[in-house]
Amino acid sequence: MTAPLSRVTALLVMIWATGPAAAVAQAPIQVVVHGDQAGAKISPFIYGQFIEHLGRCIYGGIWAEMLEDRKFFFPITAEYEPYKSLQDTAFPVVGASPWQIIGEPGSVVMVAEDAFVGDHSPRIAAGSGIRQRDLGVVDGKQYVGYVWIKSADGSPAIVDVSLHCGEENAEPQVRRIENIGPEYARHPLEFTAEASTDHAMLEIRVAGDADVLVGTLSLMPADNIRGMRADTIALIKQLDAPMYRWPGGNFVSGYDWRDGIGDRDRRPPRKNPAWTGVEHNDVGLDEFLALCRELKAEPLITVNTGFGDDYSAAQEVEYCNGSADTIGGGWRSENGFPEPYNVKYWCVGNEMFGDWQLGYMKLEHYTQKHNRVALAMRKADPSIKLIGVGDLGPGEGGWSDGMLRHCRQNMDYISEHFYRGRTPWGEQPPADVVQHAALLKDEIRKKAEGHRRLQAELKLPPDRLVPIAMDEWNYWHQGYVYGELGCSYDLADALGVAAGLHEYFRNADLIHMAHYAQTVNVIGCIKTTKTEAFLDATALPLMLYRRHFGQTPLKVTCDGDAMALDVAAALADEDGALTLAAVNPTGQDVRLKLALKGIETGGAARQWLVGGDDPRATNDARRQRVKAEERAVEFDGSWTIPGFSFAILRIPR
Repeated sequence: MTAPLSRVTALLVMIWATGPAAAVAQAPIQVVVHGDQAGAKISPFIYGQFIEHLGRCIYGGIWAEMLEDRKFFFPITAEYEPYKSLQDTAFPVVGASPWQIIGEPGSVVMVAEDAFVGDHSPRIAAGSGIRQRDLGVVDGKQYVGYVWIKSADGSPAIVDVSLHCGEENAEPQVRRIENIGPEYARHPLEFTAEASTDHAMLEIRVAGDADVLVGTLSLMPADNIRGMRADTIALIKQLDAPMYRWPGGNFVSGYDWRDGIGDRDRRPPRKNPAWTGVEHNDVGLDEFLALCRELKAEPLITVNTGFGDDYSAAQEVEYCNGSADTIGGGWRSENGFPEPYNVKYWCVGNEMFGDWQLGYMKLEHYTQKHNRVALAMRKADPSIKLIGVGDLGPGEGGWSDGMLRHCRQNMDYISEHFYRGRTPWGEQPPADVVQHAALLKDEIRKKAEGHRRLQAELKLPPDRLVPIAMDEWNYWHQGYVYGELGCSYDLADALGVAAGLHEYFRNADLIHMAHYAQTVNVIGCIKTTKTEAFLDATALPLMLYRRHFGQTPLKVTCDGDAMALDVAAALADEDGALTLAAVNPTGQDVRLKLALKGIETGGAARQWLVGGDDPRATNDARRQRVKAEERAVEFDGSWTIPGFSFAILRIPR
């Protein structure tokens, strides 16, 4: 296996912003790119993404459903107080029924007998109704949905379903449903918004003399893509991530994947086992795999080794990959997917080293469980690739040590996770931009160096190391403005993500996967409002490096001392172009004088630059302060990197 490029792959130069050393920033820094000294190939899976059933990542982010608690997990009561946290933000967290009674308090009761889905369904008395507030709609846009409903006593019933887009006394759009019979039936709905608002209302009123039972209902923008938000999907496609990890995360350790298959309206709602709110089970295995097909991305599925067991994990593999004559494959076929999905990559559990994890156990017990689960999964499909739960942690290798000692024959990769920034459990990060931008790459380097030492101690040959899947990594800041864990990112964070990618390139021989956590809203690089989606600052390095940076890293040396400026180089597979990238977290412009050894290039080049005067600049739905600028460059061996910026230069050969 090709040796790591180690620290000489980076150009790291301390550049002082003030005082006598400021002149240093004006003098060109001599940089040598060694075209004849290549490192291990950069795996495309370094640009992977992670999505979890948490906050507004899936529901409210990727999934197009507009209604909260559409299956009535929470009982509808006279005490209408749906929001239980983040009440002072635009996206408060629902912790009680979001349905408000129209009429007398006792006119709506929850009935367990003949419930449509879950534990109960609401019975609405004649002349009464229920409404849900705070829906986001856009003037002139179409919305489609349906309601499952039946007469409570068998006599014909009449219901009016209306969408209010303005003030409560404004004229709503009303859809009357007549001749409702004694069996649950699905009735379609269609509306066109007559105003733009985040406070539209959907109402169901019983217009006839017979009470009704409401099973469930749905409302989505008509332009949804098989239930997914069209605006969010368009931005996710710009990321072009080659792999998505799902469904967790802490969520998976209490998740029964069987709850998320079959008729979507009949899937039971559950309490989210790890986070706040309701798991609607509208998005399960089939929906996730449909998302991956839409994005042309490889799926990475995490199985439950918390409260889960080996049989359930193996059956999940069978559902995805088994033939239709197996139990799991038969279920898949009955659900409308006769051909196997052939999911290749699987995580065996998530963060089982942590006492916050459902089903946490001692390492000596978990290694036994990992082996049992892995063997059962491989019995269902011997071709799959497995990622074991790792964590270097404190001490001599920590959890990773025990997993490698006792489980490495039953894993193809070992995972590591890390988050830095204003985490809920950590110390306040440095305010200095240079130090902040180094947080991620320092942690990546620490993980890589730790594994090199550990695996050497375990006598693993250098060319047969167990590769790392860094399947959760990111900055994590408090200050949640886009729902649970929905923090905003700034230019300084984007610089840090770019520098982190450089560190992955330097350790491409050992780190084969990385999954930015998470894609949408929840510490995400894409943010959504109720009606809009936009790229947050950290999306830009992930997107630009994926599109424009090469795959074969080259050694880079310089005549300076190590610290702030970070430069990487690579050759592109598709056309052999030389790609250079630089991260400058200082406030000074820096000029590089590049010498190319063993490689020749043409003069015309293209540059992509992300930067600005304010490292704390952020984006929102109305204003993109952090964005990429593309332009042609006549490359003459000199390259200027503005302060607070990162740039990619692509030079043809």
